[in-house]
Parts: sequence; structure tokens; C-alpha cells
Amino acid sequence: MPKYKLYHFNSLTSTQDKAREFSKKGFNNIIIVAKVQTRGRGRFKRKWHSGKGGLWMSILLKPKNIENLKYLTFAASVAVVESINKTARLKTNIKWPNDVHYKCRKLCGILTEGIFGKRNYVAVGIGLNANQTAFPDEIKDAATSLRIIKHRFFDVKKIMRSIADRFFSLYEGYYVKDKPKKILKIWKSYCDTIGKEVTVTARAGTLRGKVLKVDKDCSLLLKLKNNDVIKIIEGDINVRY
Repeated sequence: MPKYKLYHFNSLTSTQDKAREFSKKGFNNIIIVAKVQTRGRGRFKRKWHSGKGGLWMSILLKPKNIENLKYLTFAASVAVVESINKTARLKTNIKWPNDVHYKCRKLCGILTEGIFGKRNYVAVGIGLNANQTAFPDEIKDAATSLRIIKHRFFDVKKIMRSIADRFFSLYEGYYVKDKPKKILKIWKSYCDTIGKEVTVTARAGTLRGKVLKVDKDCSLLLKLKNNDVIKIIEGDINVRY
């Protein structure tokens, strides 16, 4: 079994903030969990609604190789999908690069942040909608929870343990051993973005096309209508299912 230490809190600004604080103390291979986040955030510093009922956690690592951090996002996505299947008997999918969804509604988002200095750390944040029964108006049509889908209450600690165990097995088994392509292969088996028509909002503007593949750098290759192929390193995508 993987070795990690758990830290539980009733309320934090965000588990990512606490991970950054713990990194200054030299901690690593730890998991921080909060019942509530008062300033939870997603990618591009967007607000993440983190009230009671959800699973809000961050994994703090000190990997030797920090060049392939995107693979840690992919490893976390795989861990979430497989843990949901195991604990809730629910098949979910991954939308590139970091969302786990069920029938186009978001269940989970992942935020991987590097903490760079004399020693380099990585915080992998996972926000999973578990037992919420309602969402704010601005996201109620886009989000869902395990409880809404399955009509029952879930043991958040059990789900967290399952995610943590699977994540560390991928991290120690492949990432640490410099075999990130193994993670990518598993990730692709759960990703339903490849082959779809999408709209991408990126720094270059809004692009529309068909996703050809996700390459070895975890970037998305988009074929435009004029047959040009664009490499998307980061951005938001709207998939036409």
C-alpha cells in the first residue's frame, strides 16, 4: 500500500493554499482534506463552489522530475474515474484536460500547481461533488453530484481513500519511474474528447474543429475546417456529444 499522511480540517481557504503552506515546512506525500473551502479555485483562478458535502483534497508531492506535471493531472483523473466506478458503481468519463463528467455534467475538477523554490513541490487539487443536492444558479445546469445521480449518501472518506490509493499507485508505479506514457495510455481509455467536434477557448482566441488526439505532452491536437492542425497546450473546450 502507498504511504502518505492525512491532514483533516473543518474549513480552509483552499486545500491548495494549505499545501503551499506545508511545502514550506518540507512536507511531502501528504493529503490535505477540508470539509469546506471558503475560497476554492479551479483553473485560471476561477471560483470553485466548495460547500459541505463535497470532497475537497490536495495531494502534496516532491517529485524529482517536474517537467511532466500534466501527467499528474491525468493520473488524478484516472484515480477519480476508477474510484467512482468502484465506490458508486458509476461509469464516468474524462474531458480533456482535467474534468470528470457524467452525461456532460461536471462531477470533478483537478488543479495541478507547481510550487517552485529551493525545493520544488507539486500540489494536485481534487474537487469532487459527492453529497450536494443543489448548486448555485450559475452552475446548476453544468454540475451534478454522486448523490443526485445515484439518490443515496456517500462515504466521502471512503472515496478519498480510494482516490488516494489509486493516485499513489500510478504516481509511484509510473511517474516516479519515468514511465508517464503508461499513465497517458490509461487516461486515454477513459477520455471521451478524442474524435469529437469541439470549440476551444484558448489564448489565441476561439477555435473550432475535431480533436485528432492527445499527444505525448498531454496537449490536444485540433484539426480545423481548413485542415490545419493546431496544438492546444491549455484552454477550455466545449464538446459536441
